[in-house]
Amino acid sequence: MAVGFVLITTDPGKEISVRNGLDGVTGVTGRWVVFGSHDLLVKVEAADEAEITKIVIGKIRSLNGITNTRTLIGAQI
Repeated sequence: MAVGFVLITTDPGKEISVRNGLDGVTGVTGRWVVFGSHDLLVKVEAADEAEITKIVIGKIRSLNGITNTRTLIGAQI
């Protein structure tokens, strides 16, 4: 099981609509509105890193209102 975190920056005022849009994305296991340089923190879980990449590029980044994402994938050490 791979785990990733996506930091999302949205257009002003779009935080809630983007958060709600994440509810329908398979693999998203948590999402929080945060304060600071990013607007949302999203936890993604999938079978492997390749699947996380597909979810982020194909599903998350395609949501309206997102201006920027930064993806962090957990490493097993």
